[in-house]
Amino acid sequence: MRSFDRRGFLKISSAGLAGLTLSGLNIAFSGPKRAFGTVSDTAWKFGVMADTQWKTGRGAVDPASCATTIIDALNDQFLQHGCKFVIQVGDLVDREQNEFTHERFLPTRAAHASALYDNGIGFFPVRGNHEASAAAAMEMTVLFPQTRGQGKHLFGATNFKSPKLSGDYSASNSLQGLTYMFDYNNVRCVLIDQFTRSDGSNYNGDRKYHNNAVDQVEWVDSVLSANSPDRHAFVFAHKNLIGQSRKDNLFGRALTDNAEARDSFLNSLFNNNVQYYVSGHDHMHHYSIVRSGDAPSSVGQIICSSNSYKFYTPRWNNDGRETPIEQELYTIGYYIFTVDGPRVTVDFYSSSHGLDYGDVNLTAPPTDFAFCLRDTFGYSLNGNRFEVAQGESFTKVNDTYHKTRVQILSGVNSNGKTDLLGRPLSKIVNTGWSDSDSVDGAASKILSLWGMADNLSLYDSKLTGLLPDRNESKDTDTYTLSMTSKRPEKHPHQMKNNLCLAARDGVNWVNAVDLNTGGTRTFVDGPWKPRYELGTWGADPGSGSVWAVINHDGDFVIKPS
Repeated sequence: MRSFDRRGFLKISSAGLAGLTLSGLNIAFSGPKRAFGTVSDTAWKFGVMADTQWKTGRGAVDPASCATTIIDALNDQFLQHGCKFVIQVGDLVDREQNEFTHERFLPTRAAHASALYDNGIGFFPVRGNHEASAAAAMEMTVLFPQTRGQGKHLFGATNFKSPKLSGDYSASNSLQGLTYMFDYNNVRCVLIDQFTRSDGSNYNGDRKYHNNAVDQVEWVDSVLSANSPDRHAFVFAHKNLIGQSRKDNLFGRALTDNAEARDSFLNSLFNNNVQYYVSGHDHMHHYSIVRSGDAPSSVGQIICSSNSYKFYTPRWNNDGRETPIEQELYTIGYYIFTVDGPRVTVDFYSSSHGLDYGDVNLTAPPTDFAFCLRDTFGYSLNGNRFEVAQGESFTKVNDTYHKTRVQILSGVNSNGKTDLLGRPLSKIVNTGWSDSDSVDGAASKILSLWGMADNLSLYDSKLTGLLPDRNESKDTDTYTLSMTSKRPEKHPHQMKNNLCLAARDGVNWVNAVDLNTGGTRTFVDGPWKPRYELGTWGADPGSGSVWAVINHDGDFVIKPS
């Protein structure tokens, strides 16, 4: 095993690293009153962004091949959302250095994280293929010492670890601060670097880096399995599990490369309750379920929207292991993860790239940003996940938690949307639960129901205008939701009097049918029947259930009407 002296590396210039301020732009984000609210005082948020490459050469607006205008705009957003830290999944710059002056470009990206640091927000990057060299590996740990748990920009992140390699082809510490994990509150973040290591080596002595994730699978499994089951874990890397435009991936140049290591990795994520693997590289928003080839293990894959001058278009080359859920092309976006005890809600915001909608290579960054809430999905450690294909019934959704039961009694996934390649978009419906002590008169636990809304699908290059120009609709198919609570000690007389299925409306709770789009509010004293239309609601003393025919998802509870 070779050793490696980090101190022998070239001196990294600190020019340009003086503290930067926020952009000063008045950049708003737009969103409706939240159907999913925080239910505890300990809820918190973190942000995710992706590829920030910019063009170089004649006419380049942003410096050092880095999309500094977009970075500064996103910094504003992360500050407005109250994020505790931000993760970037690679491609911090387009090129590592100026080909004539040899000026290094990563220091510029580091400088534009100062606006986050100055406001007490952490920044934790991982490399992409545009900073894949050994020189860039060394720069990363100097410019971002927080990836090794060092320096003054940790802001509450703890327990930093990196793998120690045992092969004779790489120094044991050559992934220090490149592949790493850290804990923040009740979340474990694992970031995987698959590029040339700081000693210039690659897995098994290979000339190229494409197989560099193979000898990291065991370490990833060890840190995930050591995470307690009441804590969340997310895994981040630059390259996708299954890309849409780019087919090189975390485990090689092709989808079939290193299949054994790939499946071991997916099995580990599945067995350790990792719900989302988050990546960049493909310059589009794409949410899907990816499965292993040897077992029914699966994980949600989030491919992050572009923060760059370029945008990619999907192309065919799928090995059948992926189920697409959402897709939005040709926009600039970011992600907010809200962690509230066992529950996590992910919001995707995006803005136009500033030109007529479509696949473009920007020569100048947008002069204005208007971020719209385009997608919301989530899960809970105490809930369940249900995959509902187009044309399939929602009645498979059935869950119980501490004497509260939820059932969908009717409704079909009638959404006919596809991705650009024509693949039908399935729905992933998740349940989650939280205490209802803060809800006046509540007679059940609070149910969170994610994934019922119509699938996000924006890809048609024939569209015109500055898109997106609005929040995505949260309407769902019409369905009947029923909740039952076996809590006779609370409000024993109310079932036959005034209990209803209530839904969260911002900070308030209202009858669930009041949040419908359309329909007529009609009360029925008795059980649900198939003939009941949108807006009908009732209470069934015989079964102890309340029910409502609705067309929205969100948070629900049994309470007085």
